[in-house]
Amino acid sequence: MKRFYVYILRCADNSYYTGVTSNLDQRLRIHQTGENVNCYTYSRRPVTLVYYDYFHDVNNAIAFEKQVKGWSRRKKEALMQSDWDKLKLFSKNYTQFGKVDS
Repeated sequence: MKRFYVYILRCADNSYYTGVTSNLDQRLRIHQTGENVNCYTYSRRPVTLVYYDYFHDVNNAIAFEKQVKGWSRRKKEALMQSDWDKLKLFSKNYTQFGKVDS
């Protein structure tokens, strides 16, 4: 069964890049070598893989990638650390619950 990976890279400038691929090793090599000059990571190399998960349905993988791309930095970091309590806390609406210190 084919796997589709959602991954997060930490870039040299300490930003995060989230992507989806069916071949994680190949995609990481492309990011590291800078094969695509138009890629976000091109000028932010080297990159480090800090998170990945896989899906058997490409549509689920793409939906999760889009969801994660919309998350705050601290929510992405809670995901990377598998800190489900913080992930839930950081998912709350600031206008409803107030700002929460990390």
